Amino acid sequence: MTLLSTEKAQAYCTTLTKKSGSNFYYSFLFLSRKRRAAMYTIYAFCKEVDNAVDDPPTGSNPSTELQRWWDELQAAYEGTPTFPVTISLAHHVRRLSIPRAYFEELIKGVGMDLSASRYASMQDLSLYCYRVASVVGLICLHIFGPTSARAQDYAVSLGMAFQLTNILRDIGTDAAQGRIYLPQEDLQQFGCTETMILQQQENEALHTLLHFEAAKAYEYYGKAQTAFEALPAQDRRALAVSEIMRSVYFRILKKIDNPAHRIFGPRVRLSTTHRLTLAAGVWLHSRFS
Repeated sequence: MTLLSTEKAQAYCTTLTKKSGSNFYYSFLFLSRKRRAAMYTIYAFCKEVDNAVDDPPTGSNPSTELQRWWDELQAAYEGTPTFPVTISLAHHVRRLSIPRAYFEELIKGVGMDLSASRYASMQDLSLYCYRVASVVGLICLHIFGPTSARAQDYAVSLGMAFQLTNILRDIGTDAAQGRIYLPQEDLQQFGCTETMILQQQENEALHTLLHFEAAKAYEYYGKAQTAFEALPAQDRRALAVSEIMRSVYFRILKKIDNPAHRIFGPRVRLSTTHRLTLAAGVWLHSRFS
């Protein structure tokens, strides 16, 4: 096998990220070249690991695909990767000293979708959210700069807020795959059934439940805000890209929590212009406040 150079592996990650149309992509534009390259690679790794379960190659076994990524992660840290993403990842984790344990937690989180399609309680769901989202925030801290305990509190809370927002936005999409991430105890509390969700029966009970779940996400956004404000000014400036992501996702949550929102309607999103405007505003505030 002819291995890609680090430059070509990076180009692969960059192209994959640009094609994704992710909300995160627009925040990456405000990073320096080296940090942007690292973020493209982290995003590409997360995307391809997620695809191993959600969109595996035809005829493949998702568990086998996930194991391949586990093996490639080990190879990346040992200096022998073979996938384009992990060739690029090996370069960045070495330069930025990103702990391997974070990526292992991420893979474990993605793997939870192979063994669980329901969560009994918020405590159970929180582990999933931490693994697939909060650890990504902890990884990003090594790219942005601040890695103090307070910065880690910020990253963990923001990751929880992002993932809860995603879950509320994608209730219909997840239901089409037979998955219900909303805690079972909450469904019971508000008189909602799995049938309502799986058959996309929009009603007042589901909207009341959604508002209840949105309040949890707001709480995590608040915790992130408190942790952010406690950081030194230099660290707050370094986290401007995370704050751009927070601004975008918070507005998505507000749209979801609007009484007029259709739970099983079109996926909530912000226009490109809106995202760029938010990004520019947050960036300028971080530079001149």
